[in-house]
Amino acid sequence: MTMNKTYGIASMCGGLLVFALSGCATHPKGQMAVRPEVAKVLPDANRQVRLDLSFRIPADYFTKRSRLFLTPCLMVGDSVVQAYEPLVLDAAIYRKKMARLEVLEDYNDPYAEQAVPVDNAEAFRIQYKDTLLLPEDVNAGKIFAIASTDGCGECSGVDTLLIATIDDPLSRLTDTWRVAEPKFVVRPKVRDGEGKAHLQFALNRFDMNPELGNNRQEMEQMMRVLRPVLQDSLSTLDHLSITGVASADGPLKLNTDLARNRATAAKDWLVNRLRLSASAARKITVDSRPEGWMPVVDAMRRAGDPDADAVEAIVDKYAGRGDDVQETYIRRLPCWDKVRDTYLQRDRVVEYRYSYTVKSFTSDAEMLRLYRTRPDAFNEEELLRVSTLVKTEAARKEVYQTVLRFFPRSAVAANNLALIYLAEGNASEAEALWRQASAQSEEARYNLGLLLAKERKLDEAVRLLAPFDDENARIVKSIQE
Repeated sequence: MTMNKTYGIASMCGGLLVFALSGCATHPKGQMAVRPEVAKVLPDANRQVRLDLSFRIPADYFTKRSRLFLTPCLMVGDSVVQAYEPLVLDAAIYRKKMARLEVLEDYNDPYAEQAVPVDNAEAFRIQYKDTLLLPEDVNAGKIFAIASTDGCGECSGVDTLLIATIDDPLSRLTDTWRVAEPKFVVRPKVRDGEGKAHLQFALNRFDMNPELGNNRQEMEQMMRVLRPVLQDSLSTLDHLSITGVASADGPLKLNTDLARNRATAAKDWLVNRLRLSASAARKITVDSRPEGWMPVVDAMRRAGDPDADAVEAIVDKYAGRGDDVQETYIRRLPCWDKVRDTYLQRDRVVEYRYSYTVKSFTSDAEMLRLYRTRPDAFNEEELLRVSTLVKTEAARKEVYQTVLRFFPRSAVAANNLALIYLAEGNASEAEALWRQASAQSEEARYNLGLLLAKERKLDEAVRLLAPFDDENARIVKSIQE
């Protein structure tokens, strides 16, 4: 900490230190010593250095009627720029003298709480631990311990000992942040997706009744998903398959045929509502598949039904015999009525899977024009190309944010957006983005390492910068050597 007491110590440090360094004789009782000898200290992120030393004080170094001050002083070049809180040692008679003054003259000793009583008839060691705050713009210097008696500032009884050197190589780090350069390659933009609708049909019927159950809502949701695929002028449908899932109970052939017809009904409803052309309708295929009995077992287990084991045992035993054989034995179980009434689905599932190709953009003018209205039609490379075409940093920031909205794993966008955040003074956002991208991006790993080095988080910074060979990386690695 910095000294906050006056009594001449801070003001005298410069004079005493210059005097001692200019040829003052060694103390007649011998010099102090310090362990470790001349510690090398590195400032932390708060411009603080930590000292943990022990001084060896020779026997009779100061008289029994004296108080010894060991005052750390920071010297930069030929100037003392800071004096710090002293280590205060009281010899036996001096201690008694202070006690008498406090009683007889109501004297207030400013060092009473920190003064340490010592027996200075023999050599002794005293520990010194403190955290010293460096002045602004000081990145290197030397710390001397100035020994003086009584704080009087006279040369007699003065000694000087170099106890630490400060060198902050991190102050020499340069802002050589790395930008990830996007590579623009025109490639097909094939996209796919899937969904399902839970529909209700009359028994053994397959005609679509929008008013039955939640059919209308389910089909409207299916249409909302597929409309951008089927009607988008920038998209071309490659394939859409609609599959009816056949119920487990009842004859398998009947159920699969029924499920296929129900899938066809869903297709026809979709074609009519979206007014698809005959060529588009031909790209929609229908199929069916058996549901099997495992969904029933899963529903029973979710409900904690103890009869689930019995049903699953039959499914496993007759796994190669088909749904009809399994159903024969499941119907013989005492729990069949419960299974039929509770766990067989009333809704029929219609699944759909689709793939489509979005138009590729090849000209810069087309990209800039369509970006304003249809960023969803771009692939990652096209959006990153737009980031190189916009004119302002604010526009570039918005493009990178758009890239990450559609492509959250884009390492290029994350790295370069982090650089913008850093320039805006938002280092925490920058760090979060670099951490997100560091597994994929060499630039993000370097930038994260450099940021952490500047924040003096050296263990992680060294690991991240180890593969790199530039001046910043060498500076950081040298600190750990």
